[in-house]
Amino acid sequence: MVSALRSSDFDYTLPLELIAQTPIEPRDHSRLMVLRRDGGSLEHRHFFDIVDYLNPGDVLVCNDSRVLPARLLGRKVDGGGRVGFLLLRRLSPGIWEALAKPGRRLRVGTGVEIGGESRLRAQVLSKDEEGIITISLSDEAAVERMGLVPLPPYIHTPLPDAERYQTVYAKVKGSVAAPTAGLHFTPELMDRIREKGAELVFITLHVGLDSFRPLQVDDPQRHHLHREYCELSPGVAQRLNRAKGEGGRVICVGTTSVRAVEEAAQCGELKPYKGWTELYILPGYRFRVADTLITNFHLPRSTLLLLVSAFAGRERILVAYKEAMRLGYRFYSFGDAMLLL
Repeated sequence: MVSALRSSDFDYTLPLELIAQTPIEPRDHSRLMVLRRDGGSLEHRHFFDIVDYLNPGDVLVCNDSRVLPARLLGRKVDGGGRVGFLLLRRLSPGIWEALAKPGRRLRVGTGVEIGGESRLRAQVLSKDEEGIITISLSDEAAVERMGLVPLPPYIHTPLPDAERYQTVYAKVKGSVAAPTAGLHFTPELMDRIREKGAELVFITLHVGLDSFRPLQVDDPQRHHLHREYCELSPGVAQRLNRAKGEGGRVICVGTTSVRAVEEAAQCGELKPYKGWTELYILPGYRFRVADTLITNFHLPRSTLLLLVSAFAGRERILVAYKEAMRLGYRFYSFGDAMLLL
């Protein structure tokens, strides 16, 4: 039962050398582990082989959110101390939730000059007990010019091209981290998928803080999942409902796509959706829409690991992860992929 879950049940030790620091080129040449949920069998392929597992009438749901240049570096207006911000979520024009480093000594009212110039200034408006602050920005348009694309904290190798941390179909700006399952797709692979008779549709879910925030409490149900903005259009809802009715599979590309389609079906049937989601998927959750999942290998004690465990079973996932480590699979954002059938 869900009430018996403990965060430690979703812990594992990963050798540091298996944390991918750079992406594979070409994108679709990463490895692919195929896990069949009905019996737990594993197959080992490459991502470009994913076409072999698709059927005519299947629909792949991709997240077209684009990573913001959300990392801002500056100095305090009074005193000159260095400050770094990671923008998390836009609350209203010019007002953002953010993380700050150093955050503890940053007081409400502090002004920060970004980039050593006066063209962009941030001011701290409030702080909460979780370390999230609210800031005002004097010129939001300047963020696009002066901000940096943030990489996860476990990636220590700079990217020569920040576009490599975007999916090839990224379109709608709003995420602070990439929907990484989509990083494996190339335009050529997408064409092959369509030639197979499957279809790709696009939702938007802006990835927020919880993509890299581990569980800090023993009971996963007590973890606070920060809300994220998502949209699923009427056309996509209609297409997914038709696929389900005609025997096709809804194949979610990434955990964000899972949360978007499941949020849109919380009323009991899949409908268009536009708004915030706090949907927290734990083992015991009954999936209404997602039939198949394409995903990466996730951090221990993370909400993402709980979601894939809810989809395929905790024991199966941990066995698969152990085998992936034995075979030298690459983990996390720039790592290899899994197909959960």
